[in-house]
Amino acid sequence: MSQNLMISDDLYEKLEIVARENGLNNIEELIKKLIDVWQSEIDELSYRRENVKRIDNLRELIFARYGIMSDSVELICADRGR
Repeated sequence: MSQNLMISDDLYEKLEIVARENGLNNIEELIKKLIDVWQSEIDELSYRRENVKRIDNLRELIFARYGIMSDSVELICADRGR
């Protein structure tokens, strides 16, 4: 299936230039490439959000098991001082 999209001549020229600068043959290839890049960014963001959820869940589990843990900064400074 094929669709037509009306865009200004200025935008069309800019898209052609960007396509050529990126070694692409036409605007359609540029759009496909951009979609791939956007999708990979969306996937990466989703991956990061899932990892943050896992970290938060682990923090909650540790807190439930051990409660508030003391700050280790003083112990680290003492170790460095020795």
